[in-house]
Amino acid sequence: MPGPVLSDGQPSWTLHDPARNLFFRIDWPTFELLRHWTLGDAHAVASAACAETTLQVESDDVLRVAQFLVGNQLVQPQGPDSAKTLARRLDNIRGGPVKWLLHHYLFFRIPLLRPDVWLARWQHLAAPLNTRAFAGLTLAALLFGLSQIALQWDGFSASLVDTFSWQGLAAYGAALVVVKLLHELGHAFTAKRLGCRVPTMGVAFVVMWPMAYTDTNDAWRLNDRLQRLQVASAGILTELAVAAWATLAWALLPEGAARSAVFFLATTSWLATLAVNASPFMRFDGYFIVCDALDMPNLHERSFALARWKLREWLFGLGEHAPEHVSPVRQLWMISFACLTWVYRLVLFLGIAVVVYHYFFKLLGVLLFGVEIMWFVLSPIRGELRAWAERWPAIRARRRGRISAGVAATLLLLTLLPWPGRVGVSALLRPAEVWPIYAPSGSRVEALPFKEGERVAQGSVLIQLHAPDLELRRQSQLAKVEGLRWQAARAGLDADSKAHLLVSDEALSTAQAELASLDTELLTYAPRAPFSGQLRDLDPDLQTGQWISRKERIGLLVRDDGRWLVETWLDEDAVQRVSAGDTAIFITDGADRAVRHLKVVTIDRDASRSLPRGELAAHSGGHVLTREKAGQAIPERAVYRVTLTPDATEQADEPLGHSLRGELTIHARWEAPGWRYLRQAMAVMLREFGF
Repeated sequence: MPGPVLSDGQPSWTLHDPARNLFFRIDWPTFELLRHWTLGDAHAVASAACAETTLQVESDDVLRVAQFLVGNQLVQPQGPDSAKTLARRLDNIRGGPVKWLLHHYLFFRIPLLRPDVWLARWQHLAAPLNTRAFAGLTLAALLFGLSQIALQWDGFSASLVDTFSWQGLAAYGAALVVVKLLHELGHAFTAKRLGCRVPTMGVAFVVMWPMAYTDTNDAWRLNDRLQRLQVASAGILTELAVAAWATLAWALLPEGAARSAVFFLATTSWLATLAVNASPFMRFDGYFIVCDALDMPNLHERSFALARWKLREWLFGLGEHAPEHVSPVRQLWMISFACLTWVYRLVLFLGIAVVVYHYFFKLLGVLLFGVEIMWFVLSPIRGELRAWAERWPAIRARRRGRISAGVAATLLLLTLLPWPGRVGVSALLRPAEVWPIYAPSGSRVEALPFKEGERVAQGSVLIQLHAPDLELRRQSQLAKVEGLRWQAARAGLDADSKAHLLVSDEALSTAQAELASLDTELLTYAPRAPFSGQLRDLDPDLQTGQWISRKERIGLLVRDDGRWLVETWLDEDAVQRVSAGDTAIFITDGADRAVRHLKVVTIDRDASRSLPRGELAAHSGGHVLTREKAGQAIPERAVYRVTLTPDATEQADEPLGHSLRGELTIHARWEAPGWRYLRQAMAVMLREFGF
């Protein structure tokens, strides 16, 4: 059939294979060669095409056309072995039971309807929806609905939050089915209106996920790319129209089931259209829209072939002809599009593999995960490596090929050879010995003997607190002790007192012990310095007579002997590479960027349940990922405390008055980078298999 005019001005033709309902576009030289195909000889066919046209073709061009026809099953095998050839081809397509099972697990279709006659019968009902008047009304409905949502945003957002439930998810599922049915009907009615045949509609399963489909391949009969663009974009436009009218209905309807239903239709249409169908990186509507807009059928295959060719030229410099000749700008665009598609598909397929793994029970999940990775990720890589193997003599003969092989071998060697290990984390520099001062309970400040930064001698009272309740209890207990002493003193005066002498002595001993306990507790309200040092972090607003709460921090006593240490927390992977005695460098944050040389002293055996140093949390600029729970910073992963002290070459510093955060680099043991990733992968596999 006559095809559209190509971008370079030459005519094209379309070959239709009705058995498979596939279409192939051929250019002018291919068409002229097929016109003389009955000559039966490559040289004769090429000569006839050159004689009757201005084309300059050769026998090799005829052979390439023959390869195209044979590869796409557009010729009839002839000769005594034709039946065997067809049988062999059928066996290759079907494969063995394992291949059949894998193929039908990854993708298969179930035709449900043959709607061509039905679409023709009801075309008059869909015709008004394809007018400018309806498009204008839909746009007006959308704008009015969005304005009402802006005015009622609190109600709209509350409805969105309320849908996060089992009932809401079920409603979304029902709305999704309705929207996708309308989506496919949009494709079908548009194709039928433009004169195309719609042979089937049904359900396709991609990795066991159901998706509706409509066979609109007959749209390739259309020579006008704008008409093909209408067919490709009809589904998305239908969903957007549904979303627009549902948005308007939500704004106008009162509270109730009807309003909830249109809310689901509006939000589901927007999300499903923008998140899935509009993507050009998979063979969904967005891809076909891009193909028709640029008039580039099979954009994925063509861009992939061009990107693979360019990759081989970059790596090996083979000098092969490009799969197709396009302008430099379009070639760069196609190669970039192929790379983006590969990255998108890699992330998507890895995500699908992880979902499949977690969806099924463990053994089957691991098996299906392997199938996903093998089919979608490793299979394309294997195909490209096979192409390299076929070109190996040419690659080996090229200087650039030898250079690329040397670079690849070097990179592989670098992953296998041990490298100096470096662990870079945030850490905290603090004095080696500090003593925090807390209020035992709610109390009043009686005296503040020292000020911020003053030196305190060992044994000095740091602060005097007064607890009225405790003083009253002591006075009451002291009166009780005096009363029991008086009873014990008069025990010898009469016979009754002598009889209760032992009881009185025991009660007196108990009361004296309770009094001693109260006196000991009172000592905590007058804390004394356990060592000589400086008083730091004293609240400047703290005054005599002020009340403070229980466990309120008053200050910090810092030993002023110049000793300090650095502490940090490492995850399981990093802590395995660090051992006591390893050297390190600590650079403080700030303008001075002072450098200190350290060595690892201790590594905790047990993981820390909480992170006591909030400065090292990620939200505070540190490296430890934490979450807030009961007022504590809980690490997201197991972390272990590591303590470092200055090495022998480090000079003594001035006494530190407070902690300093900085960057710590530990010189860990040498390790091959590849072994680290292999160990992590093996650990995950052993964990998932239950070992």
